Amino acid sequence: MYLGIDLGTSSVKLLLMDRKGVVKKTVSNDYPITYLNDNWAEQNPEDWWNATFDGIKNILKDEDRSALNGISFSGQMHGLVILDEIDQVIRPAILWCDQRTEEECKEMNSLEWLYDITGNQALTGFTAPKILWLKKNEPNNFKKIKKIMLPKDYIAYKLSGVHGIDVSDASGTLMLNVEKREWSKEVVEFLDIDERCLGKVFESYEVIGKIKESVSNELEISKEVNIVMGGGDQAVGAVGVGAIEEGVISLALGTSGVIFSPSKRYLRDEDCRLHSFCDSTGKYHQMGVILSASGAFKWWVEEVNNSKDYVEFNRMANEIKAGSEGLYFLPYLIGERTPHNDASAKGSFIGLSLNHGKKHMTRSVMEGVAYALRDSFELLKEMGIGCEKIRVSGGGAKSQVWKQIFADVLNKDIITINTAEGPALGAAILASVGSREYSSVEEACQKIIKEVEVTKPSLKNVEIYEKNYSIFKEMYPALKEIYRKI
Repeated sequence: MYLGIDLGTSSVKLLLMDRKGVVKKTVSNDYPITYLNDNWAEQNPEDWWNATFDGIKNILKDEDRSALNGISFSGQMHGLVILDEIDQVIRPAILWCDQRTEEECKEMNSLEWLYDITGNQALTGFTAPKILWLKKNEPNNFKKIKKIMLPKDYIAYKLSGVHGIDVSDASGTLMLNVEKREWSKEVVEFLDIDERCLGKVFESYEVIGKIKESVSNELEISKEVNIVMGGGDQAVGAVGVGAIEEGVISLALGTSGVIFSPSKRYLRDEDCRLHSFCDSTGKYHQMGVILSASGAFKWWVEEVNNSKDYVEFNRMANEIKAGSEGLYFLPYLIGERTPHNDASAKGSFIGLSLNHGKKHMTRSVMEGVAYALRDSFELLKEMGIGCEKIRVSGGGAKSQVWKQIFADVLNKDIITINTAEGPALGAAILASVGSREYSSVEEACQKIIKEVEVTKPSLKNVEIYEKNYSIFKEMYPALKEIYRKI
């Protein structure tokens, strides 16, 4: 048996997989997020650990405990976890969606060598600007730092006692020389930290050690269980849908939305709009990210409409024709990353009239997310990166209406695979590869991942969305300065 642990933004999901790739059981535990104002977001790492520990106890039956061979991880990226000299968490973790570091990003982006080394520009979500913010605003906490981790690495450390990070998550810290897959001495020196605080860099499929004896005793599992490093949620999610070869693109509809394209070689967008990261197979990938995808739909359903009836809201959206009768939604509820890199951007309904109602607004939220992700898709085309197929995952992949919208907006087949688990399954696959069940990630994906459904674009809707997308692209530039004023 192999256990995949996906440490998400709002919950941890655990997935138990047998050696043939059959998912035997999943368990999920929630934990809170603290929003300190409109765009600051933090979590308590101990909440992650308690939820994960409880999940491991609940997912393993007696026979599973004796068969468990490996554990690996997928995790929300970029979050800053800091420990002191006695391994105590110094302060709550600053999350990927936190936007407090706008000034620090400007300072880092003024460094002429930054992009050449890291392959990326400084964004508010990344880890390095958070460290710089901490140095400026919480100097006492900064001085206490002995270990710096990302969220899933904290769980791996609690289980194994090994302080490590994988190349995909390390890419999103803005402290890694992505092409060389090693820490950048230049960035480390600029931040005024000790490189030893960052931990050892591993490939995602590497075993970092065995489970700690104290933890194995508490969980009643063998101390010979392998702990495999795992990776950032998007890189591991791509493994979970088998998007590991050039031409196979992963579309992830989680809280955030991601277009992910694997690459055999290191490439970068010279205009700094797409991310160029290491992936979980030993290669690289390009990635575009919007900060609110399923998160925007959840906001609309739960916060605005005080409902949890997603079936009903999907039904409403399906009753409205493509284009929502001229209503547009910009999904920039907590700022935006790709391609605008603007923490000041705001969510907006544009084009409202007396003819519009809740149904139109519901569909326009779905369409707005699809338009925003098409921005990343267009950037890949500019770089000459082809697309043979798109595989979808995440909570949004459960919506047939939304999959049809994406097929029409992107004018591509949207493929559903034999599991919707994405990152959790990818983590279990990495655990099996690290434990030598399979010789490579490629072999494991070939044997485990199967395509089960294809959503094809509608020619009529493609024409409508082509026109509407050209209008959508004009909206952010027109509103950019207004967003800054408000």
